[in-house]
Amino acid sequence: MSTTVEPVSDRSAAEVNEEIRALWLRSGGTLSVEQREEYQRLVMEWAAAVPEQVKAA
Repeated sequence: MSTTVEPVSDRSAAEVNEEIRALWLRSGGTLSVEQREEYQRLVMEWAAAVPEQVKAA
């Protein structure tokens, strides 16, 4: 289990969501192992970005 802490993204949840959508489009709906790793990283980044938007509202 990794204990590395990823830095919080400066991107909005909407920006990260667009990258997630683009990844799925590029993959044709089936993610390779490398794409799954990227997807997991993006989902974690998206989840970290959501509370920041709520706090700013």
